[in-house]
Amino acid sequence: MSTTPRTAIVTGAARGIGAATAKRLAADGHAVAVFDLDEAACAGTVAEIVAAGGRALAVGVNVADSASVAAGVERVAAELGGPTILVNNAGITRDNLLFKMTEEDWDSVLSVHLRGAFLMSKACQKYMTEATFGRIVNLSSTSAQGNRGQANYAAAKAGMQGFTKTLAIELGKFGVTCNAIAPGFIQTEMTKATADRLGVSFEDFIAFSAKEIPVARVGQPEDIAATVSFLTSDEAGFVNGQVIYVAGGPKD
Repeated sequence: MSTTPRTAIVTGAARGIGAATAKRLAADGHAVAVFDLDEAACAGTVAEIVAAGGRALAVGVNVADSASVAAGVERVAAELGGPTILVNNAGITRDNLLFKMTEEDWDSVLSVHLRGAFLMSKACQKYMTEATFGRIVNLSSTSAQGNRGQANYAAAKAGMQGFTKTLAIELGKFGVTCNAIAPGFIQTEMTKATADRLGVSFEDFIAFSAKEIPVARVGQPEDIAATVSFLTSDEAGFVNGQVIYVAGGPKD
């Protein structure tokens, strides 16, 4: 699969899906800005990219803060070039049942996921429309269909799907596509936190989950990164406004 080298931004890229995605996009030939709330936490991802011969930049950004986003994107444009690939991966969980969920639990999750994707997309779209090329990939989740203890997270991830389809409609004529990926169970620190919340070992949680998945295994961050690689490629220009479930079997 051939693709033109460009500048990419991946949010929440210090670890997990974000880190795997940043490394994959760098392997595809792109210069990659590794965004995370803690810039120092991005050092490992950047070091791996550079060691493999790629170009990468660590940037500390609060994606829910407009000034922080503007400064981060401007820094990327100055040091790596105008970003024409954006992966909105930054996210948090604050799981609880509705009657126990606080307003802060609700607001913080929606702010990072939805406000973050909005601010990042708005800041990057001008570079994309000017270049008449852009690729935005938003991370949704199978939890968008509803998941016990995740009213906030499910609402945010369902919102990402509507946001994705709207950007696809608005930006398509400028050569910019927007798609979403809805991962199923992916083995990351976030799913480990879910196991901890449920009071079960992560190993048992993985084994139980794998039995419920048609391909008989849980997903890895690299499974998502591979899908991002295609959606951000030159060849994916006619794929727009889609939600792709990467979950080992039907979810939608």
